[in-house]
Amino acid sequence: MKLTWKYAAALVAAATLATAAVAQQRLFFGIATGGTGGTYYPLGGMLAQLISNKAVVDGKKISATAEAAGASVANAQLLGKKDIESAFVAADILDAAYNGKGQFANAPIKNLRVLGALYPETVQLITRADSGINSVRDLKGKSISSGAPGSGQYQLLTDLLQVHGMTRNDVKEDLSSFTQAVDKIKDGNLHATLITAGTPTAAITDFAQSHALKIIPLAGAEIAALQKQQPFYANVKLPANTYKGQAAAVDTLAVMAVWTTHDGVPDTVAYEVTKALYDNVAIMGQVHVQGKNIALATATAVGNAPIHPGALKYFKEKGIVK
Repeated sequence: MKLTWKYAAALVAAATLATAAVAQQRLFFGIATGGTGGTYYPLGGMLAQLISNKAVVDGKKISATAEAAGASVANAQLLGKKDIESAFVAADILDAAYNGKGQFANAPIKNLRVLGALYPETVQLITRADSGINSVRDLKGKSISSGAPGSGQYQLLTDLLQVHGMTRNDVKEDLSSFTQAVDKIKDGNLHATLITAGTPTAAITDFAQSHALKIIPLAGAEIAALQKQQPFYANVKLPANTYKGQAAAVDTLAVMAVWTTHDGVPDTVAYEVTKALYDNVAIMGQVHVQGKNIALATATAVGNAPIHPGALKYFKEKGIVK
């Protein structure tokens, strides 16, 4: 049959209507994660798959996507503007954003709501083994990255320097992403970087494959003083052999990652996405070892920000909230 322009136009119109019909049968749900060299990104990708496979609201499938983003501070700001439906945010940044502290002192984000706690993120202060840096005080006069400007490490570096009698003026600061910072250390263009992420962290694993790695301990009276300012940081040990060449365990800190949304997300959607995750937590461990630490039992350990009513309904059904 000869394809006339009228017939072709009709086919295009029919295809457009069909596409629109499919779109009407779906609800779209974004998850802001972090850089591709961290832990947020792979776990966010698996979470998006879970939601897309499991979550339905009023007969419409929820189509979720994970998006690389600037991490905790930037993610909280995205939620504040309702530019995305959900995001991963470290517990200390979530608390600061909601309650107007630290970087958010003049601009609290009161529309933040919690979907659930995820897993502990470990603070890793890394350098080359031959750098001569053995403590935070040894960073004086050295170059260090505290991560992208929208990351939670920015405030943490300020606090770490302060309790060790220094300020940001005492170091040469770099604001590279995890992967960029590690590449600069490899090339000798950066002395150290501060990385807060689930372990093992992809960027650090990559570094350790080709260079001798040193992870600086974070412990002692100075760290205890920091924890009075930042109570969301807990003492942990980074297990030996987390990375190639790391023969001994290292004392450091960890903070919980929290899946966060805003008050504009409907209760039905919040309920379904929360259910999709916590009914299927075993699947999360297939993409990253930290996924095994996501558990319903700790889902409500979210600090001082309110839980979204839709998520709260799910937690009540499961009996972990009265």
